[in-house]
Amino acid sequence: MHRMMMTGAALLLMGASSAPPEPVTLTIMLVGLRSSEGEVRVCVFPRADGFPDCAKVEGVRRVAAPAAPEVRLTVEGLTPGAYAVSVIHDENGNRKLDKSVVGMPTEGIGFSRNPRLIFGPPAFDKVRFDPSAEPMQAIKMRYYL
Repeated sequence: MHRMMMTGAALLLMGASSAPPEPVTLTIMLVGLRSSEGEVRVCVFPRADGFPDCAKVEGVRRVAAPAAPEVRLTVEGLTPGAYAVSVIHDENGNRKLDKSVVGMPTEGIGFSRNPRLIFGPPAFDKVRFDPSAEPMQAIKMRYYL
């Protein structure tokens, strides 16, 4: 009898510890869009692979919304952990970031944690965050041309 109770308690503990983690919701606020033309395209990366261009990366959550002076998006059902966000303001609606002949973005860009940009996009580690601790990211859009 005693052995049966211990086995039952062990099974209960094992079952409790294997419960899936609670999904996380992330709210993204985009500010500083220079126009209401086109749409904003947001990519939420669970790892550095392919960051910041999510065009052909597996496992990236993609969200789009019409451009406006201020855009608020919600991404639900994220697994707890570190993420990074990249955003483009696709003003002409061609579903990609347009660049000049020298590679400078001609449309707006933004990243979680609003890093200082010098030459090229930031590293994943500079913009990653944990939405369990930081469920809101206010991202300021930047325009260079």
